[in-house]
Amino acid sequence: MLYKIFSVIVFIVFSNFNLTAQIDKLDSLPNYSYSTLNDFGKQMDDIFNDPNFSNAHWGVVIQSLETGEYFYKRNENKLFMPASNLKLFTSSAGLVLLGDDYRFTTNIYKRGKMDGSTLIGDIVVQGMGDPAISGRYHENDVLKIFSNWADSLLELGIDEITGNIIGDDNAFDEKGLGEGWEWDYESYWYAAQSSAISFNDNCIEITIAPDIKNGGVKIDVNPDTKYAVLVNKVSLVNDDSTTSIDIYRERGTNIITVFGTIRKSDTQKKIFATVNNPTQYSMVVLKEVLESKGIVVGGFSIDIDDLSAPIENDELTFLFSHKSPELKEIIKIINKNSQNFFAEQLMKTIGLEKKGFGSIENGLEACNAIFQEMGINPDNMIILDGSGLSRSNLVTPKQIVSLLNFMYQHKYYLPFYNSLPIAGVDGTLANRMKGSKAENNVRAKTGFIGGVRSLSGYVNTGDNEPIVFSMIVNNFTVPLKLAENIQDLVCIRLANFKRK
Repeated sequence: MLYKIFSVIVFIVFSNFNLTAQIDKLDSLPNYSYSTLNDFGKQMDDIFNDPNFSNAHWGVVIQSLETGEYFYKRNENKLFMPASNLKLFTSSAGLVLLGDDYRFTTNIYKRGKMDGSTLIGDIVVQGMGDPAISGRYHENDVLKIFSNWADSLLELGIDEITGNIIGDDNAFDEKGLGEGWEWDYESYWYAAQSSAISFNDNCIEITIAPDIKNGGVKIDVNPDTKYAVLVNKVSLVNDDSTTSIDIYRERGTNIITVFGTIRKSDTQKKIFATVNNPTQYSMVVLKEVLESKGIVVGGFSIDIDDLSAPIENDELTFLFSHKSPELKEIIKIINKNSQNFFAEQLMKTIGLEKKGFGSIENGLEACNAIFQEMGINPDNMIILDGSGLSRSNLVTPKQIVSLLNFMYQHKYYLPFYNSLPIAGVDGTLANRMKGSKAENNVRAKTGFIGGVRSLSGYVNTGDNEPIVFSMIVNNFTVPLKLAENIQDLVCIRLANFKRK
C-alpha cells in the first residue's frame, strides 16, 4: 500500500510540476520515512523510470558515507556530460593543490626612472590569474581596486606617467575560450574569456531603462568606459507587450548591440556582455581611473603582446602587490554561484603554480595526480575546461561520488562543503526543496547546459546518516523543471529516510 501511495505522489509531481504539494504529502505520511534499502531501491527505480525521460539517460549513485553501502546505482560507470558538476573537480583539486588560504597575486612595477613626481617610463601590471578584481568584494564598486592602486601610486610620489599602462598577461596562454564551447555563447557572461589579467569578470554591466520623457530607451554601462561601443536597438513598448532584451557582441570586437523591447512601466533591466581582449580592457579602465584621480598618463593602454620588443625583468622595479581573497572564499563563487569564469581562472592558475604556465592542459595535468588519489582514473574521463561549459566533457556518476567521498575525509572538507549551494537557502539551490526536510540539509552542486541537468553532493538522512549522491540526466527534451523535480524528490526521500 505504501508503495502505491508513493507512486501516486510521483505521478502528481510529474503531472502538475507542483513539488510543494508533493513535499507536504511526503512528510505527512505515517511511518513513511522508515524503509529498507530494498524498498528504497524499488522506489528509486519507479522515479527514474518515469516515461517523460524514456528518450533520456539517467546516471545515479547514492552511497552511505557511514557504512560505505550503496543505496542505489544506475548507469554509475557510464559517461555523462556533467555541465557545471565539473566545477567539483576544479574546486576540490584547487583546494588540495593550492591550499584553502591561497591568494591570487597581481604585481605592479614601474619601467623607467623618476624625475621628481614624474615617471619617465611605463607602469606594468603583471597578472597571475586573479578572478576577483571587481566590485564583488567591495560593495559592488567595480573601480575600487583600481582606485586603490591609483592611491598607492600617489603615495609613492607618482603623479605623472610619460609612457604606457602595460598589461603583462604572459602567465596564461592566449586561449580565452574553452575547447568545445559553442560559438553563440561568446556574448554572454557565462562564456567570459579567461586571462592572466582580468577585470569585472571580463564583462560590462549594461542597464536598460525606459526614457518616458524622450519616448525612448536609456542605456548605461558599468564601468563607464570608452572600451566598448554600444548600439542601442531596444524599443519602448506599451504595457500590454512584454520586456525581452538580448545582446550580441560582434566576434573579435567590442561592438555590443543591445536589442529587444522594454515596457514603459518597467524600472530597469540589467544584462552582462563579455569583452574581447580582457587585458587591454583592464588597462583601458585602469588608465581612466588613474586620470580621474589626477595622475597624468601620456601614453596608451597596451597589451604586452602588442609591444615591438619584450620587457626584460631587469628593466622593472617592483612597486606593490594586490592579493585576492583566500581560495576558500573564491570557491564559494565557483560553486554556489556556478561562476564559469572563476573556475576557468582557477584551473589555469593550478597549471601556473604547479607546471610553470597557466593553461587548461597544464592545470589538468597537475590535477590528474589528485584525481588518482580520489580513486579516479583520468584516462576514463574527458575534461576539456574548468567550468563544465564544454559539451565534450564526460565523467561518470561514480567518479563524482569518489571525489565527494575523498573530500569528506580530507582536511579541506569544511571549506569545500561550505562552498556548495544549500537547498532552499542560497546559491543555485536557493529556490529548491523549500519547506521540506531537505531544506538547509542538502549541500550540492547543480549543473545545466542544454539537455543536461546534474546534482551532486551531500545530505543527512532522518537518522542523521551522512549520504553522498550524484544524479545526472542527459538528452532529455521535456521541461527542465521535470528533471529538477526528480532530483529534488530523491533528495527529500533521502532526508526523510530512516532505518534505525
